[in-house]
Amino acid sequence: MDRRPIGIFDSGLGGLTAVRELTALLPGEDVIYFGDTSRVPYGSRSRDTIIQYARQDVAFLRSFDLKAILIACNTVSSTAMEVLEAENSIPMIGVVAPSVQAAVQSSRNGVIGLIGTQATIRTGIYIRRIKALRPDAEIVDVACPLFVPLAENGRVEPGDIVVETVAREYLAPIKQAGADTLVLGCTHYPLLQRVIANEMGPQVTLVNSGAEGARAVRRRLMERDALNDPGHVGVCRYYVSDSVGSFVNLASVFLGHDVTGEVARVDITRY
Repeated sequence: MDRRPIGIFDSGLGGLTAVRELTALLPGEDVIYFGDTSRVPYGSRSRDTIIQYARQDVAFLRSFDLKAILIACNTVSSTAMEVLEAENSIPMIGVVAPSVQAAVQSSRNGVIGLIGTQATIRTGIYIRRIKALRPDAEIVDVACPLFVPLAENGRVEPGDIVVETVAREYLAPIKQAGADTLVLGCTHYPLLQRVIANEMGPQVTLVNSGAEGARAVRRRLMERDALNDPGHVGVCRYYVSDSVGSFVNLASVFLGHDVTGEVARVDITRY
C-alpha cells in the first residue's frame, strides 16, 4: 500500500480527460494535476522547448512526494519520454505505448488512423511502435493543429459548424484509406470525440490516449502493490500556470463536475 498521490501533467486542459478516467478507475487515489495553461499548446514547439517545458512541469510535480507521474500529453510522451525516464527515479508513464497497444489489438483490417499535434506526428513514434507490433499495418497520420485551441475554447459540440468543418478536412484522408481504428493522439481530442465519431462513422473504433494512459497507471501501481488504502476517498488538487478563473470555467467540461476552490496558480518558470 502506498498513500502518496499520483501526479499528472499536460500542456493545458487536455490531461483532465486522463484525470477523469483515472479517478473513475482508482477512486481511492489522491491526484495532483498541473496544466501548463500559459504555454499551451506544446505541439507547435521545437523539441528542445518541449523538453525544457516538460522538465519544469516534472520539477514542479516532484515538489510533492509522488509515487508516479502520468505524462498526459502525447507531445511530451512522444518527444521527451526517454529524457524524463532517465532523469527521474519514480515511474514515469506516458500515453503513447498503451495507446499503440490498444490500436493494434483493435484493428481488424490493419489500417490505423492517427491524429495528433504537429510535434507528435513529426516524431513518427506511433508509426514505429505500431509497425514493431504489426509490420503489415498501414498507418495514416494527420497533424490537427486547430483541435487543441478549439477544445481549449469549448468548441467541441456536434452542430458547431466550425469544429465540424475542421474535423471533416482533417479526417478525410483517414476515411479515404478505410481505417477501422483511429488513435486520438492528444488528450484534448476526447472532448471532440462525438464530432470525430460522427465524421468517421460507427464502424471505426476510437482509441482514447488519456484513458489508455490511466489504465497503464493502474496496471503499474497494481504490479508494484502501490495502491492506496481501499477505504480512502481520493482527493484531486489542480495547479495551472495561467488564469485560475479560465481553468475553472472550462475544467467542468473536461471533468464533468466543478472544481471551484480546488485550483491554484503556480509560476512554472521558477522550476
